[in-house]
This record gives sequence, structure tokens and C-alpha cells, in this order.
Amino acid sequence: MKKLLALAAMLAAITSATSAAAAPDAAKVEKTYSTTCLACHGSGIMGAPKVGDKAGWKPRIAKGKPALYLSAINGVKMMPPRGGNPGLKDDEVKALVDYMVAKSN
Repeated sequence: MKKLLALAAMLAAITSATSAAAAPDAAKVEKTYSTTCLACHGSGIMGAPKVGDKAGWKPRIAKGKPALYLSAINGVKMMPPRGGNPGLKDDEVKALVDYMVAKSN
């Protein structure tokens, strides 16, 4: 019984550590949003949908996250690839899209 409890505790610890490592750091996402995305998505310049504007985001969200991710990674209309921050990795761009969608859905 003790071995079973120890095994269960180890599995729980591993699962928790793996989930924490895989989840993007919320503070980092917010900071990157503030330095990379806010200039356009905060004010809506050049046709960027403003974060929090449900009507502006609705047709974009309807296309699905894979389409949003591709637009953010490759650029769309006036938005340059990766929001003009070429140092961002794909997973970081996806986390930023998820952040903006969550605030606008």
C-alpha cells in the first residue's frame, strides 16, 4: 500500500511539473503583449482588432485558432510576421494569440 501511495505521489508530481513547464508564463506573455502587440491591438490602428472588442474579433475567432496562429506567424494585411518581433518563437506567438483571444471572446 505504501508503494502504491508513493507511486501515485510521484506520478502527480511529474504530471504537475510537466504541465507547469508546458504552460506559458503568464507574466512573460503579458510583458511581450505590452512590448510587441499593444501598439496596434490596443488602439486598433491599421485595422488591427482591438483586444477586448468582441465584435472585431468574432469573425477572426470563427476561422479557428490554427488560422489565427498562421496569420500571426506569417503576417496578414498590414501586420508584419510575428507582430514585427522576429525573435518570437512559434509557441510564443501562439501564446500571444491565445492571450488576445481570451481577452476578446
